[in-house]
Amino acid sequence: MEPNLLAELIGGNAVIIFLALFIIFCIFLGVRIVPQSEKHVVERFGRLRAVLGPGINFIVPFLDRVAHRISVLERQLPNAMQDAITADNVLVKVETSVFYRITEPEKTVYRIRDVDAAIATTVAGIVRSEIGKMELDQVQSNRSDLILKVREQVAAMVDDWGIEVTRAEVLDVNLDDATRAAMLQQLNAERARRAQVTEAEGKKRAVELNADAELYAAEQEAKAKRVLAEAEAFSTAVIAEAIKENGLEAAQYQVAIRQVEALAEVAKGGGKQTVLVPAAALDAFADAFRMFRGRGE
Repeated sequence: MEPNLLAELIGGNAVIIFLALFIIFCIFLGVRIVPQSEKHVVERFGRLRAVLGPGINFIVPFLDRVAHRISVLERQLPNAMQDAITADNVLVKVETSVFYRITEPEKTVYRIRDVDAAIATTVAGIVRSEIGKMELDQVQSNRSDLILKVREQVAAMVDDWGIEVTRAEVLDVNLDDATRAAMLQQLNAERARRAQVTEAEGKKRAVELNADAELYAAEQEAKAKRVLAEAEAFSTAVIAEAIKENGLEAAQYQVAIRQVEALAEVAKGGGKQTVLVPAAALDAFADAFRMFRGRGE
């Protein structure tokens, strides 16, 4: 084979091999596989061209480049402590925790330099502002309302940065030693006041129950007297009716019965062996016996 022809063949094969290698290299540069947990920001000549999502993506080699690889996983800022003053001028130290994730990388990349610092500063400002509107007792008792307000305001302010705040928590509200001692004294005084109020209410209730018991006893005694009076009236009416029908004999019979009952009560007395009975009483016995026989006949 002639030397010139061999050189031409070798030169032609080299060009083909070079073109093949160049095409393979371009394909290698043009194919981008993005993990599920990331998004890639592509620039062309320094300007935003596209945001590549998870999976296989294609870019134009030598014109496009992946400028930023952004993780879309949820992130947690380090717990932060900041001072705040309540509406009643009490200095407190508030510990906060924030979780967020990037949803629009193109906004995060081109609108904010330090995302973590920006979010931490925003949260600190919002916490101070909200606590400044509340008294210390409200901060301690309405922690859930404070957390809700902080979360809503933080979410609204970081929306322009392409960030979603998933959680914003107020972990603790600490007081200095002097304020804590004053609050402890206040709590002890409040407990003592409640104990005194409870004791006074107990005494008041006892007096009311005692008065109700006395009133109830008086009412029952009055009812008993009324029943006795009605029974006595009924008995008197019956006797009166008997006297009306039978004349003086019925009255003498009732008198004799009462005298016999009285003598029986006298005879029951202890310590006496002899009972003096008036002659009129003996006559009463005799009259009662005769009347009894007369009624029997």
